Amino acid sequence: MSNDLLSIPCVLMRGGTSKGPFFLASDLPADAGLRDQLLLEVMGSGHPLQIDGIGGGNALTSKVAIVSPASRADADVDYLFAQVRVEQRVVDTTPNCGNMLAAVGPFAIERGLVPARHPRTEVRIHNVNTGKLIVATVETPNGQVAYRGDTRIAGAPGAAAPVRLAFLDAAGARTGRLLPSGRPQDMIDGIAVSLVDCAMPMMMVRAADLGVRGDASPAELNADHALLARLEAMRIEAGTRMGIADAGSKVIPKPVLLSAPQQGGDLQVRYFMPHQCHTALAITGAVGLATAAVTPGTLANTFVGCLPMPGSITLEHPSGLLEVGLSRSSDDAPVVASVVRTARRLFEGRVFATSPATAEAHSTEARQWTSAA
Repeated sequence: MSNDLLSIPCVLMRGGTSKGPFFLASDLPADAGLRDQLLLEVMGSGHPLQIDGIGGGNALTSKVAIVSPASRADADVDYLFAQVRVEQRVVDTTPNCGNMLAAVGPFAIERGLVPARHPRTEVRIHNVNTGKLIVATVETPNGQVAYRGDTRIAGAPGAAAPVRLAFLDAAGARTGRLLPSGRPQDMIDGIAVSLVDCAMPMMMVRAADLGVRGDASPAELNADHALLARLEAMRIEAGTRMGIADAGSKVIPKPVLLSAPQQGGDLQVRYFMPHQCHTALAITGAVGLATAAVTPGTLANTFVGCLPMPGSITLEHPSGLLEVGLSRSSDDAPVVASVVRTARRLFEGRVFATSPATAEAHSTEARQWTSAA
């Protein structure tokens, strides 16, 4: 192997409707700036196809999970999520990703960070981005992670073993408050919005108030440049009101269009990432939407009305339906939101980078990386 290449162990995994490389934190630079420079290089960011890296040229396939032993006593592992931009050389670690989260438990078990039990294993995951705790239940018959199964999720082909995710207290993930403005509704650009921070900071708005069909396809919405420009201006203002500084350079808050259901669910949604419409629905977005739906006065709540708890809400998205279970131990206790996802191990090996700056600035780690197995 050429000695001018950095070589980093990684596992490519699908988590829910997303995929990306999973790294052990110990295999990456400890310095965040060097780490991000390395991630940009291995993903190939700065090119629409990410042709010189392993990114898939789409926001859903340009994601990274970094896993390490837990830094807090009530968790088993730490999980840092990185959204790596495709065409811009930007790494954003402000949000969480619930789809990638579905693969954290299997990865952690197979890398020896969590002992497997029969027939299933609970992995308590501390999401470093938000400081929140999520419990993943992974099928582990005979102490081995099972990927094959009969569970199907909208937005991913085929069937696989279920991974159950319980978000124990997702409210105030970034701002410290479920309703950062202190109100269930605000007005931005003459339009009613709900600013909600639960698992993912979001700006919710009625599709009809923007002159958009609730069932418009992602391709239609992505081609509506006037809509995208207006949403971006509103999103940046929403970020200011939510206490998210310089939202224009971040991927939060996420805009979400709401409308009446048409497929037998409770609420129809179109979720933006934030500059293009998701072909399905982010799990963190689903958790926030479901929690907003049981929060009096929010726009989501006005669509669904009174929902019993414990119970569930079914969200309609471009690829189908997603059900979120909702429960709480008492009227004033945090809402616990639960979803079922699937995950799959796709490829294991080493990824290469050529950055001289990274190598020179972190030569000790570079020597470790280049000692290929």
